[in-house]
Amino acid sequence: MSAIFPVHPDLPAILAVTAGEPAGIGPDLVLMHKIEPNVRLVVIADRYLLESRAHELGLKVILADFETNAPVSGKLEVLHMPLAAPVQTGKLDPRNSFYVLDTLNRAITGCLSGEFSAVVTAPVHKGVINDAGIPFTGHTEFFAKATSTPTVVMMLIGGGLKVALATTHLPLSRVCEAINKPQLESVLRVLHADLQYRFGLKNPRILISGLNPHAGEGGHLGREEIEVILPVIEKLRIEGMLLTGPLPADTLFTPPWLSTHDAVLAMYHDQGLSVLKYASFGSGVNVTLGLPIIRTSVDHGTALDRAGSGNISTGSMTEAIRTALMLTSRS
Repeated sequence: MSAIFPVHPDLPAILAVTAGEPAGIGPDLVLMHKIEPNVRLVVIADRYLLESRAHELGLKVILADFETNAPVSGKLEVLHMPLAAPVQTGKLDPRNSFYVLDTLNRAITGCLSGEFSAVVTAPVHKGVINDAGIPFTGHTEFFAKATSTPTVVMMLIGGGLKVALATTHLPLSRVCEAINKPQLESVLRVLHADLQYRFGLKNPRILISGLNPHAGEGGHLGREEIEVILPVIEKLRIEGMLLTGPLPADTLFTPPWLSTHDAVLAMYHDQGLSVLKYASFGSGVNVTLGLPIIRTSVDHGTALDRAGSGNISTGSMTEAIRTALMLTSRS
């Protein structure tokens, strides 16, 4: 899709930042983040929510209405989208679930048109969105559907690691059936292509975990490695991809393997992200690969019990913004 808005390479990037669940720490994160001179941050949220939360936090933040061709200095730009219901800090309200999704859709539309260079998302609460009667499994799946992208890959960066997932937000009981040859091949192609295009790795070296304990133990603990994972790896190796695996997940995340590879592909959510978040919680970044736009996110949840307290770390939000800027500069 061609950009509607003209791109001026000499002007600061315009990053859309969605404030996420209004009762959680998303508004706090965007208000507490230090405004930097080389980027325009445009918060897509209810302006009055931000003003109220800033008062609650004791912050003196100057807000300005966002206008595409009218950058402001020293102010947090806001693209106002009204809440559906008043917000009580720390208390979920399903009535605001459509508002949350509206902010995401507005960011996506702006990125596709060229109005925004990238989008950075604060955390949403999956449960309350589903309580509103809206099927929702996560940002990754939502962005894929909204952009008509057939295969997206969730990858987290932190602690010196890049860990991508073959499956995302699935119950463990459904993981095995979700991993098949076409699906795994598509995931590896997206991961390989974006490591090249987005991250500038000419020949990315990818470690691939097994699904079962001990990578199946030669078929005695499961046959997915033999029947699904290894055939895909061998096919893509013939094309020139530098793939290692399938390896047991309990020994893959060790220095001898990690020091010689650029990224890891884990088979399911907790298999990969437990290690990454141990290494980098509070400063990790979630990146959605395969999209026609750049999307990064924090690596944590809504922390309802800490909203409005000021007792939070903005490290992951800062890193998500820096990563979005880096990816924008490579596009």
